[in-house]
Amino acid sequence: MSPQREHKILEVIRQSQPDLTVILENIFDPLNISAVLRSCDAVGVREIFVLYTREYLSKRGLKVGKKTSAGAFKWIDVYVFEDLEECFKRVRERYGRILATRLGEESASLYQLDLTVPTALLFGNEDEGVSAKALAQADGNFLIPQVGFTESLNISVACAVSLFEARRQRAAAGFYDREPRFSPEQQEKLFRRWEGMLKEKAWFRRYAVPVGKDSAPLLPVFVERDESAPPKKQVRPNPLTKFEL
Repeated sequence: MSPQREHKILEVIRQSQPDLTVILENIFDPLNISAVLRSCDAVGVREIFVLYTREYLSKRGLKVGKKTSAGAFKWIDVYVFEDLEECFKRVRERYGRILATRLGEESASLYQLDLTVPTALLFGNEDEGVSAKALAQADGNFLIPQVGFTESLNISVACAVSLFEARRQRAAAGFYDREPRFSPEQQEKLFRRWEGMLKEKAWFRRYAVPVGKDSAPLLPVFVERDESAPPKKQVRPNPLTKFEL
């Protein structure tokens, strides 16, 4: 690894935001998932949660190609759930609160939220948005103020706008320079994990990891794991677009 490459990786790790994440519910277009991954990487999110509660949307073998995710996939842990309660339980163990995007009288403006505290942002699918069941179990909901005739943004755009508002707030709080969210020890561990990943084929960096009720606790992103072998169960559904999943 060149000194320049090492410096870049260390800077990315130092500016990561391990207390900020995204949940995607029933997103059926892989291009949108790929765009979300790019936005997450751009603001320092290191893991996301993909929830599929509809059988025909199941993507337990979700794989995102380099062309659509611009290489962001390997730097972000992606977990796939088929059970909403299990997904929310695991996310709350890590991030505390879950905020859903939803139009409504009780929705707060994105710009009124305090996004410097641990937060998971929930985004629903392209046609129906966040489901009623997910909304009922969320800790609050918000909207992105708009003045045009359209009432909503594309899922990937809405996610990007929300994440970059979180970045603005966190930058002002010094989370990207004065007060890194990872401790020095955690930064070193994550660097070693990524260093090993770059040396191996890193199958787990190309596939999402399915999680069920009987799955082991999720490892923190800085903890090393065996990434040299593919997941035991691989399901390769037909892609919904011309791009490879």
